Amino acid sequence: MRNAQNSSPAYDLTLPEVHLASVVVASPHSGDVYPAEFLGAIDIDPHQIRSSEDAFVHLLAERTAEFGVPFLKARFPRAYVDLNRNADELDPAVIFGVARGAASPRIAAGLGVIPRVVANGRSIYRGKITRAEAEARLARVWHPYHACLSDLMAAARAQFGRAILLDMHSMPHDALGAALVGSKSKRPDLILGDRFGGAADREIVDLVHTAFEEQGFTVARNTPFAGAYIAQAYGKPNRGLHAVQIEIDRALYMDEAAIAQNDGFEDTRMRVTAALAQVIEAFKETDAQPLAAE
Repeated sequence: MRNAQNSSPAYDLTLPEVHLASVVVASPHSGDVYPAEFLGAIDIDPHQIRSSEDAFVHLLAERTAEFGVPFLKARFPRAYVDLNRNADELDPAVIFGVARGAASPRIAAGLGVIPRVVANGRSIYRGKITRAEAEARLARVWHPYHACLSDLMAAARAQFGRAILLDMHSMPHDALGAALVGSKSKRPDLILGDRFGGAADREIVDLVHTAFEEQGFTVARNTPFAGAYIAQAYGKPNRGLHAVQIEIDRALYMDEAAIAQNDGFEDTRMRVTAALAQVIEAFKETDAQPLAAE
């Protein structure tokens, strides 16, 4: 028997034959469907617009449904709609009809739910888009994706008493330098974000941390990526909801300039898959005997 495939215009969802653990795995930024009308309205070439895309991340994690948990992948790219932002993070500098006010740091940086810039601050548009266009994008992409993710988390909590989101992302190699990992200063391969303990119980994050370390990854936490909207919205440990953002160094598996898989892709995919399988297997056991705190 094969895992069930469920799709909408906004996402692809692969469901396991049987739900075996409280985990939900998602890739919100690896979508690569660039609508023609969007490409016609931008002031940047089609290759540059992909610089903010978490290219190929879904391929690193796509086997998780085989291990007994759902896998959700966004179809549209973050340059079109950023699913890791609140739907009300609208930028008046890029959308007509949005009142100017005290902008959040993300909006001020051009990184609202409809981004104004991509990597390295490169502007996306020649001018502004209409409020109607912005709302249409949210209706087409943001709301269906988050409705699906909310349902998956609710179903996991109903079945197992908790839900654990593993939110898969990638980071540019130049996004960070060395960090203190253990007692040594070393560039991390992977950063786990739990909003400094606010989005997931520590023992859950510890388990994820160990699984990736055992696959040879150098792992750090929260700096500089602690988690944004998704971790904040879906990580409510006191309600049995946990979210861990997983940022993987792109240089491990892709040529960032060419946006192409490199010679390390298969090895990285094998190790990420093994780490995720280990995490899911561990949670199968703890889900059978729920944590006392929950």
